[in-house]
Amino acid sequence: MSALTDPNPRGALLPSHRGMGPRRLRRLSSSQSRGGGILRIAILVFWAIYFLAPVYWLFLAATKSASTLTSSPAFSFQDPQLFKNVVATFTYDNGIFVRWAANSLLYSVAGAGVGTLIAGLAGYYLAMYQCRGRETLFNVVLGGVLVPTTALALPLFLLFAQVHLTNTFWGVFLASVVNPFGLYLARLSAEASVPFELLEAAKMDGAGDFRTFFSIAARLMTPGLITVFLTQFVGIWNNFLLPVVMLQDEKNYPITLGLYTWNEELSQLPVLQTYTLTGAFVSIIPLIVAFLFLQRFWQTGLAAGGVKA
Repeated sequence: MSALTDPNPRGALLPSHRGMGPRRLRRLSSSQSRGGGILRIAILVFWAIYFLAPVYWLFLAATKSASTLTSSPAFSFQDPQLFKNVVATFTYDNGIFVRWAANSLLYSVAGAGVGTLIAGLAGYYLAMYQCRGRETLFNVVLGGVLVPTTALALPLFLLFAQVHLTNTFWGVFLASVVNPFGLYLARLSAEASVPFELLEAAKMDGAGDFRTFFSIAARLMTPGLITVFLTQFVGIWNNFLLPVVMLQDEKNYPITLGLYTWNEELSQLPVLQTYTLTGAFVSIIPLIVAFLFLQRFWQTGLAAGGVKA
């Protein structure tokens, strides 16, 4: 009966395949899979070139002298002097670039660390504890993801100006620790990796909520929390608008704002073009290192969140 109702029952040959022997069918299936594999590889190669070409150009530009930077082809490797350019960038204006790099590292590590702690605690309690209005509160907080950062920059500046925290480390740090998307990832990670039975056993042993989180839940949520940390670290490191609005003293600038000021002074000091490109290349190295060292954790965290979602 199923053979009558199914237009192509399992094991039946399609009209175009009738008359073909088993060996020919296997050859046809193998060629089709090989063709699909080649297409997928071609797409991956295209996107790899698309994303890596600007990084490669930036590396080549950082190796060139001021004269060859404008006279040589864009993707040519001529007169390499990367080490000399890096030293000149780091020592220019009494090492202001080193100060900017230290500021960026401090903003990013401190902001991402505290933000991950807040997101982890909030996501854990939203996932593990039932209370009235829990989902409403979660949806309101998650709605912050839809608010563009450009719309928040001026209100944040006005609020911090009232308490005299503009042009300080705290003005950038405090505005960077809240991450609604990190809360979302932390909640998914808690729901996917922390069993309720383990929490009940911890309560029976007399463990409090905070001890249970730091001793048990945080360890199980490690891939998700590292994913939250990495996404927030990259966001703070690349942040430009908030420092522009919040900071006036160049000693407090992060790398993004510092390189922008150098780029604005190119008409007066053309040599800053080399320093700006070299500094931009140096600034992406910490992000590459962070992704390489933490990739097994954040890939696991994103996979767990995707399965739970």
